[in-house]
Order: sequence, then structure tokens, then C-alpha cells
Amino acid sequence: MASRNLVIIPTYNERENVEKMVRKVFSLSVPFELLIVEDNSPDGTAGIVRDLQKEFPEQLHMLERKGKLGLGTAYIAGFKWALENDYEVIFEMDCDFSHNPDDLERLYEAVKRGADVAIGSRYISGINVVNWPLGRVLMSYFASLYVRLVTGMKIMDTTAGFKCYRRKVLQTINFEEIKLKGYGFQIELKFTAWKHGFYIVEVPIVFTDRKEGTSKMSGGIFNEALWGVLKMKIGSWFKKYEVPAE
Repeated sequence: MASRNLVIIPTYNERENVEKMVRKVFSLSVPFELLIVEDNSPDGTAGIVRDLQKEFPEQLHMLERKGKLGLGTAYIAGFKWALENDYEVIFEMDCDFSHNPDDLERLYEAVKRGADVAIGSRYISGINVVNWPLGRVLMSYFASLYVRLVTGMKIMDTTAGFKCYRRKVLQTINFEEIKLKGYGFQIELKFTAWKHGFYIVEVPIVFTDRKEGTSKMSGGIFNEALWGVLKMKIGSWFKKYEVPAE
């Protein structure tokens, strides 16, 4: 029997993108379902999703939350929903087309070939970022370098938010112990999977900055990730990470 595959997409003010994204994902050759984690967008994003659910009642799902509660908590809510509903391959991606939906199939194939975590990587084959100012490219690249130096991980794109997990990875991670809530969440989840001994691969992608809507990145989010990495590394010295049995 084919695996059940779920793509989790958090949304906040994504009315320009959400319908196009839903239709694109459902047009792919691999059968994906979608879970939109909607943080009470004032622009009416949830209403668009509800209308689309009438067209895709079996494929399109939505979790509505009371407000903008952070990227990390949105994904954790989505992961818990995925585990409760028996999905085997679980993805996370942005709604703004900075992650190319076509690459979902390449991440899926990497997991089918044996990876436990597949990362859509901007830096595994050079620097593949389009439409970012040079300062932001350098900030992102050197942030990943900093994370590698602090943690010892060999992952080139440690801050990537386009990923695919086998179910067993998310079952193993204790979400209550994940402390970082913004973009640092992406780092902490990779670090935790790596410490547990899961097989992580990077799949080269081209990241294109959003064309519609507003970026959620801020200096505060970035600083949280930088300082949080040090706390995360120190905290790992006092934890036991069990490698799950096959």
C-alpha cells in the first residue's frame, strides 16, 4: 500500500499565495495531502482554505489557531496532528513559493531511498538563492557555518525550512523539549534528529524569495536563533539521546 504523505504549511496573511500553492501541490504526480496551520490571518487566508476544502475534501486539512503563535509551535501542532492521523512521510514548507513545490517529489524520493530526514538545501551545491540582497545571503550562509561550528553537525543548510521526515523521526523527538520557537526551531529539530542518530541527507534546491505577501523574517528572530544555538548545545551535554531501533 502506498504511504500517506502530508505537507504541513503554516500560514499568516498568505491570501495571495495559498490557493496557488494548494492547486500546485495537488497537481504533482506523488499523492500529497496538505495541512494548513492557520494563525487567524486578518487577510482572510482561512476563508480561502475553507472554500478549497469543498473542492478537495479528502486532501486538504486545516488547523485554525487563535493567533500568531510562532513558526515552531505551528509545526509542532502540525506534526502532532500528522502522527495522530497515521501519516508516514511528513513534509514542512513555506506557502510563499520560496520553496518550489516541484521539489517535494525530490525530497520524497530521498526518503524512499533510505533517508530519515531529507533537507531541501540552498548550500549543498554552492549558494542557490534568488532575489535576496547580498547582505541577507551572507547572513544566512554564515549563520549555517556558525551552527556547524557550534554543534558539530555536517549539514550545510542548518537553517533550512524545507524538509521531509519519516514518521519514526517525529515519534522519537520529544516536542516538549524543543525550546526555540522562531527560525531557530529549524536548527533545533535538525540537531535533535542528528543527536538521535537518524540518517540525514541534503537535496540541492534553488530558493527564490517570495514574490507576493510579506516576509516574516526579522532581526529578533535571527538573534533568537544565534543565542539559542549556544543554549541548545550546552543543554545537549545533559541529555541522553537514544538511537531508535529499526
